[in-house]
Parts: sequence; C-alpha cells; structure tokens
Amino acid sequence: MIKKTFITLFVLGVLSPFLIVGYYYFNYNYDISSLVNFNPPLTSHIYDKNGEKIANVFNKQNRSYVKFNDIPPRIVEALVAIEDTTFFEHSGVNFGAIFRAFIKDVKARKMVEGASTITQQLVKNKLLTREKKISRKIKEFIYSYKVENALTKEQILERYLNEIYYGHGYYGIKTAANGYFHKKLSDLTLKEMAILVGLPKAPSTYAPTKNYEISMGRANRVVTRMHTLGWIDDATFEKALLENPKVYNDTLTQNRAPFIVDAVERRMRKMGIRDFKTGGYEVHTTIDLRLQNAAKKSLKYAYGLALKRIEKYKIKDAKESEIQDVNVSQLNGAMVSLDSKSGDILALVGSVDYKKSSYNRATQGRRQPGSAFKPFIYQVALDLGYSGATKLVDIAKTYDYEKNGKDMKWQPENYEKDYKGLITLRNALVHSRNLATINLVNDIGLHQLLKELQKFHIKNLPHDLSIALGTISLSPLQLAGYYTSFSNQGVQVAPHLISSIEKRGSTVYEKQDKQMRTSPVTQSYIMTTILEDVVKRGTGRRARARGIELAGKTGTTNNNMDAWFAGYSPTVETVVWFGNDDNTPMYHRETGGRVSGPAFRRYYQQLLKLYPQIKRKFDVPDGIIEVQINGKKEYFSNISKPPRADEDTDPEGELVF
Repeated sequence: MIKKTFITLFVLGVLSPFLIVGYYYFNYNYDISSLVNFNPPLTSHIYDKNGEKIANVFNKQNRSYVKFNDIPPRIVEALVAIEDTTFFEHSGVNFGAIFRAFIKDVKARKMVEGASTITQQLVKNKLLTREKKISRKIKEFIYSYKVENALTKEQILERYLNEIYYGHGYYGIKTAANGYFHKKLSDLTLKEMAILVGLPKAPSTYAPTKNYEISMGRANRVVTRMHTLGWIDDATFEKALLENPKVYNDTLTQNRAPFIVDAVERRMRKMGIRDFKTGGYEVHTTIDLRLQNAAKKSLKYAYGLALKRIEKYKIKDAKESEIQDVNVSQLNGAMVSLDSKSGDILALVGSVDYKKSSYNRATQGRRQPGSAFKPFIYQVALDLGYSGATKLVDIAKTYDYEKNGKDMKWQPENYEKDYKGLITLRNALVHSRNLATINLVNDIGLHQLLKELQKFHIKNLPHDLSIALGTISLSPLQLAGYYTSFSNQGVQVAPHLISSIEKRGSTVYEKQDKQMRTSPVTQSYIMTTILEDVVKRGTGRRARARGIELAGKTGTTNNNMDAWFAGYSPTVETVVWFGNDDNTPMYHRETGGRVSGPAFRRYYQQLLKLYPQIKRKFDVPDGIIEVQINGKKEYFSNISKPPRADEDTDPEGELVF
C-alpha cells in the first residue's frame, strides 16, 4: 500500500509540471503577432536644410529602428556574452541555467541570479506584465517557445535590440547610442557597446548620465565576460577596461526650433499623416538653423528697443500732458524669411518668446499690412506703362458712400497730415503717400486695378478704395509669398517649409516648386529701385544694413495697430510684423519703420556675418534705360518709356541718356 502510494506520488510529481504547463497552454491565447509583425512606435526626426537635427518628435517612446544587418557583430557578441551565452543553442528557455540559478538562490536564501534568456526578456517586455507569479513564468516559457518557432535567432535579436529600454527615455540601442554618445552604432567603441548592452538589466541604476562609475563597472564586467569566453584578445580587453567614454546628457526632444516643429506637425496633419509622432518619419525642412536663430535674436532685439523707446516716450509725453494708456504686455512680433528664388522658408519665428506664447503669428495671425501692400498697386501701374517719373496727384478729397442705408463720408489723409500737390510715382511710394496712392487707384480705375491684381493671386481683396491703404488681412507668411513677385524679378513662388519626407527609406513627399510670372523682368527691376529708395531715404531708413543692397516697404495701419517691414536683398526676402495681440493700438509713435525696421536690419547684419559670400547687389536686366532727371537717376524700359526732354515740367530738369 505504501509502495503504491509512493509510486503514485512520484508519478504525479513527475507529471504535474507537464500537466500544469498543458493546462496553461490549452486554456490561454498566446498571441505573438505583435512580435512576428513587429511595428513599434518610432520617433520622427526633423532636420534643417543642411542636415542638422532640429528635433526628435515622439509620443511616449523615443525610438529609432535599426535592422539586424546594420547592427555591429560586436554588439551581438557583447549582449550574448553577458545575458545569454547559449542563445544560439537553446529553444527559448535554458533549463540548465534555471537549475543553476535555483541552487544559488536556495543557498543564498534570496534571489541572487536570474536565468532568463534573451527571448524570455523580449517576451516579458513586449507580451507580459512584470508581476512575479508562477503563472506568469509559465506563460513566459510558452511564449518563448512559440517565438523561437516563429522567428529566427537574428529576428529575435533585432526585435530585442529595438524594443528594450536603455534608460534616459531611450528605447532601442540605436536611440541610446545617439543619445548617450552622439554616435552611429557603427562608430561605437567596444566599451561604449558594453555600456549599452549592460543597461537593460537595470536602466536607472546603470545609466551613465546618473551613475557613471557604476555604469563603467557594469561595462567592465561585460568586457571581462567577453575576454573569458575568448571572444576578444588581451590587447582589446585591456584597452576597453581603460577607456572612459564621454557621455552626453541631452534632452529627449532636442527641440532647437519649436515654431518649426509646430508648423511641421500642422502641415503633416494637412497631408493626412496622423502617425507623425509614432511613424518614424524623416522630415527634411528648408530651414537654416543659423538663420532661424538669427531671426529669433533679431526679433527679440527690436522688441527690447521698442519697450525702452515706449517707456522713454511715455515719460516725455507725460511731461507734455499727452498721455496714452498702453499695455506693452500685449506687444509681440513675428518674422519669416524666404529664399527669393525657390520660396524655401529659411527662418520662421512666431513670437518674441515661445515659452511665453507658442501661438505662431507668422503663419496663423491675420493682420492688415497697411502701406506694405502698396507696392502691388504701384507694380500694376508700372506694368501698365507708368514710370517712377510719372506725376501723381497728392491732394485731399472727400469720398461719399453708403453703409447700412446711411450716407457716409471718407476723408483719407497722409500720415504726415499734409499734401504735396504733384509728386512723382517714385516719391509717392518712397514716402508712402496715402492720398497719391488713392488717386493712382482712381487713375487706373478700381475695376481695372482689381483685374490686374489677379495675377498676384491675392485672395479676399476689398472691392473699394480702401485697397489703397492695405485693408486686406494677411499673415506674415502669406505676405512674404506674395512679395516674391518683387524679390524674384517678377516671378512669384510658393513658400515651402518641407522639402521631403521619408518613412522607412521610402519617399512619401517631395516638394513641387510652384511659380508664375507676374510682371516683366524690367518692370520688376524698376519696382526694386523704388523700394531701394524706401530703405535709403524713405520710411524704411531704419532697415538699412551696410554692405548689402536692400529694398522694402514699411506698413503702419490706422491707430498704429500693426507695424510691418517687408523687404529683400538680391537673394533673401524677409517680412517682420509687430503689434498688440489684443488688436489694440500700439504706442502712437510706433510705426513699421521704427519698430520692425531694426529687426530687419539686425537680421541682415547677422546674415552677412554667417554668409559673407552672399550676393550683395541686384542684377540690372537687359532693357533697362537709366536717365538722369534733376541730377537723380530714374529707370525706364520699353514699357515705362522715358520722357522726352520737352516733356519735363521742371525747367531745371536735365535728361541724360
């Protein structure tokens, strides 16, 4: 009886593990599809035009993927040496290692050694929770066997090295190599590889950014294990032990241009890309990080000048009993800069301080450009045969109109509150004369003007005389796009922020250049000479920068609500805007030239320092006729024909061909 009982217990003891495993095997669904069809969330990267990284963009896990063939063999050797020496021999579970670990744990009366294979570690991280129960361990065994039957050893290693957490927010060994050492996997030293493969055991404890000495000790154990196994020679072993690699403690996102990152995300959504933060995209932008920083500093510089100036004027005005209550906390600005020929956005800054306001006024804000719109009207005039010498009427006039059934009167005036009588077209634009511009619109004819303005593809133009004062609402980026008609010799180009997007080696987007001729090259050049005079002697004098030819136009709207400067050099165009976020008037002395001009000037000063070889003079196209009138140069063409000597109304005028 005793013998039978003993035999029964023995049989049950032998069979029970199999029965338990069988129970778990047949009563649970072991879905390993997430490992077989491995598709982890991947970090997207944004680069500037020169390949410099602007930011890493991810949801929760910062991970860059690497295929097995691109993983250095030394990394595989180091990993197998320290974690699972018999990895290429077992079928997912190493029972010999489990038995040895069990004996050590019993002797020590505590857990002193684990025996999980690389496959088990992968399963535990990807498919199971971290609860310490026998049932979980049994499931781990079953999962591991299934994974080993479904995947090759190389595929398991590829998934492990891309899935595992390496501390400091880095998932996957490629991310960790770039984060900790700023290196590609192929450029790592043996000691750096040893640091990385030693991390997953305890990422926080062994993190080299937190516990450098402990991390080096762990790495030395990896190297020692490789030497013990005969996988590295004595010289390699000694060299690795002595090495103390430099470790970087960078932020996870490395966001060097937050307005660009936000703008890229918005554009991706418009393209229908919804997995930007998890899809592993490589986004190449048109941004030049050096110019982006220059624009940010230039905008802040002009903002600081404005605050000091306003405080000074407020004190002066208070003494003269001319007090204006102004909330300077609402003052903000934006700047956008383009490559005139391609439309590539080189810099884009949406506020003076992103940390205080992430709203992108350069792309999302809509404000009236005021006189910065006038060049479009004057370009139409030039294209119709007017010239810089054409005389315009600069006198006041009252306009009657009806609004909501009531008779209304409109009495526009010049900023200077005066009028000149007759003024040349050139001087009218150089000095931004409102009355001369309105009379020019009347002379052309409002209907004819609107028809001609269609070539600029400007949307929502007002169908009344207020168009002369720039009452349309535009963002700085929109205005910059339209201004390429001037800066690109009469050819308008569409602005671009993204040049290409790749995903897993495949191109999913590539920019398509859009351009259209808006004016003959000669007429565009004549406009440039006028806008040069705006900077040299007109309302844009504060935008001047030595050593480079600049052209542009100021814009100041009613009650000083908006202050603009839109201009360009021979190759780079820039638009600056300042105003109060709540649409209240700025201080009454703040104009486009005074507040935005200095930002424009500072930016081009930095541009010359960064790129001293940049083109500095405007090209004079064929067909331009230069004439001296009253000792000053004027430019004509076969469209804007030069006047005959007897047509000059100034008796002292002199025509010299």
